[in-house]
Amino acid sequence: MSRAQCPRCLRPQTHCLCELIPQLHSRTRVLLLQHPSEVNHALNTARLAALGLSNAELRVGEVFEDLQSMLSPPEYQACLLFPGEGAQLLQPGIGEEQPLLLVVPDGTWRKARKLLHLNPLLAQLPRVTLPEGAQSRYRLRKAPGPGALSTVEAIVQALDILEAPASFAPLLRPFEALIGGQIEAMGAETYQRNHGDKSQ
Repeated sequence: MSRAQCPRCLRPQTHCLCELIPQLHSRTRVLLLQHPSEVNHALNTARLAALGLSNAELRVGEVFEDLQSMLSPPEYQACLLFPGEGAQLLQPGIGEEQPLLLVVPDGTWRKARKLLHLNPLLAQLPRVTLPEGAQSRYRLRKAPGPGALSTVEAIVQALDILEAPASFAPLLRPFEALIGGQIEAMGAETYQRNHGDKSQ
């Protein structure tokens, strides 16, 4: 028998995160495009971000038929948060004249690239990227390289830059609880063996 699930955060009722999810407003609009393989992942951080931001939308799929209208809400200029050639480093002041629609693909790097490939309109958007050297708190997934962040961490960092001095750190509270719960469930020994610091 499957465990009862919270319909909002999709976590088991016993580990519901809704109490920790803030309700934050941002001038920047966030559009999360989630690869279907992420939906039932225990660490679905895109959903946490979408629930915690009043100006955010989460869409799930591989090919988005109505992408044109999704990318052109009035008053916003769309850009893709994804590294790549010609990507502009995010800094305060960007989006000051016209607020940004920050489009964030959610999935492994391979799946995110696939979303770009299947939706050519995405690949045509101007790209923005985060400053290097960010430390992820995501202690459970093998990062593809230094500075690789989970989706919610990348969004928090992007909004902190774009909307300084406002802080979007409260979005990380449910994320921290999620990670803590997973580590607790697997036990300290297993966590150390699989995810601990190998340099010690």
